[in-house]
Amino acid sequence: MSKRNSQAAKSAARERLRIEREKQAKRDKMRRQLIVAGSVVGVLAIAGGVGFAVVKANEPGPWEKAADQKLVKPANTAGARGTTVVIGKDDAPKTLKIYEDPRCPVCASFEQNIGETIDQDLKDGKYKLQFVGASFLDRGLGGEGSKNALSALGAALNVSDEAFMAYKAALFSVENHPEESKDEFAKDSRLLEIANQVPELKGNSAFKKDVEDGTYDKWALEMSKVFDDNKDDVKGTPSLVMDGKKITAEGSSCSARPPPAGRCCCG
Repeated sequence: MSKRNSQAAKSAARERLRIEREKQAKRDKMRRQLIVAGSVVGVLAIAGGVGFAVVKANEPGPWEKAADQKLVKPANTAGARGTTVVIGKDDAPKTLKIYEDPRCPVCASFEQNIGETIDQDLKDGKYKLQFVGASFLDRGLGGEGSKNALSALGAALNVSDEAFMAYKAALFSVENHPEESKDEFAKDSRLLEIANQVPELKGNSAFKKDVEDGTYDKWALEMSKVFDDNKDDVKGTPSLVMDGKKITAEGSSCSARPPPAGRCCCG
């Protein structure tokens, strides 16, 4: 090989090496850019996820939203807020006011033992019954079963007085009433399952829609305020007030004796 050819070959080799190095440098730069871009996207995704979680955490819950809803008053109620619920004959000489929290186990025991007597007294016109619902156990125990059951009772009341009374009895029955600590009434499906035991509510599509839509959620909150702000000095459930005078069981601040080693439900 001539000296000239040898120099040309070396020059060509150096040029190929330079081109290859430039290509490798471009590939390395591109790889670094992709790594940086991926890191930025990852950071943004994490930040976005955290931001979304923070936003969701700060969003009002369904019952906070219910407080801002337009009030829908059930039929068969009276008063500016629809919270006066009176059952019985108009000409009955007395009014028995009953305070109950749907989650209260002593209320359930009271209803199971005295409910039929009250129903008969109403039919006989001995007195009218004024119902005041409470939801303080939701605050004390956590959950929303008391409020949700009150809302469903509002839907039953919208059907008729009879449906309301029958549904209330079903909720408090031995078969259906949960333990105080179990928030079963928070589930619409459970409330509707119990409603199927009431002839007027079974298969009632309007009632079902009202329960699932929370039509009377705002009303349930308004009813709860009636208990919280009551002028009868009632602090627990069940409590009975006949024409302004509290009726209490012996050894109890409420109208029913609590079970052994137990207590009435207090707000």
